[in-house]
Amino acid sequence: MDHIQAMKTFIRIAELESFSRAAEDLNVPRATVSTTLKRLEQRLGVRLFLRTTRQVKITDEGKIYYQRCLQLISALEESDALFAHHQTQPAGIVRIDMPHSLARAKVIPALPAFYQRYPQITLSVSANDNAINLLDQGVDCVVRAWPAEDDNLQSRHLADLKQITCASPGYLAEFGAPQTPDDLTGHQAVGYFFAHQRTDSHLEFVTAGKIEKCQLASKLTVSGADAYVAAAKAGFGLIQASQLAMTQELAQGELVEVLHQYLPPPMPLYIMYPPGRFLAPRIRVLLDWLIALFSVPADPLSQNRIIGKTVD
Repeated sequence: MDHIQAMKTFIRIAELESFSRAAEDLNVPRATVSTTLKRLEQRLGVRLFLRTTRQVKITDEGKIYYQRCLQLISALEESDALFAHHQTQPAGIVRIDMPHSLARAKVIPALPAFYQRYPQITLSVSANDNAINLLDQGVDCVVRAWPAEDDNLQSRHLADLKQITCASPGYLAEFGAPQTPDDLTGHQAVGYFFAHQRTDSHLEFVTAGKIEKCQLASKLTVSGADAYVAAAKAGFGLIQASQLAMTQELAQGELVEVLHQYLPPPMPLYIMYPPGRFLAPRIRVLLDWLIALFSVPADPLSQNRIIGKTVD
């Protein structure tokens, strides 16, 4: 138990970047925190923090140890939860990573209702548009617009989000508002790429039950949903993204939807998490809540779609 408590103490120092604040948070004397950390470093044979009179900075070795500690403590909490049948209310920290626009426009605004139902759960939400390693980042689950590529992850389909085609009023005034995909000759599109995968500047439309691609020129290629939408607002071309991601821009007239009768394929959302026979109650209730939150009729096309350029 001393080793476990030492890891918990280390985690609080790393997260609060202060021995004093960690001591206050743990309700123990500051000297106890310092002694615990000193013994931990001696046992590991590495320095976990660089300490000055003004700053506590975690070392590279400390960062690695921090991620492993999060995983171990989480595993211990899950093991205890398996046999805590008397606990009717899930409790603990759930770390989830999701695209920026989903966190901003959908999930975070709905969290008050989640906390009202599960007051003993604490969420740590990181917003990120690129793939991450769950184990390395100490994350319990991720929401992404593509199915799991890692065989070591389990994946559940959340929803299919409606996508639309948009551009800024200034761009449409210069290039004209297309009425059909055939009118896109001479138009431009904002390019998009993931951290490890570059994609073409093409648009996609569902025509007669089939997905057709339209390749356009591009003067700007970006990574990240916020940059993608910002580029369209600045007049760099047409974009296709979920209607949810552009709600505010559409309402304020910063973007205008075009080609209403020629929609892109819907965007499938998946939630991924490490495999295991047992799923901690705190994670299970979050998954179920997210599925209910994103509950929309599924589009058969999205089930067979090969994911190309998808932006939240």
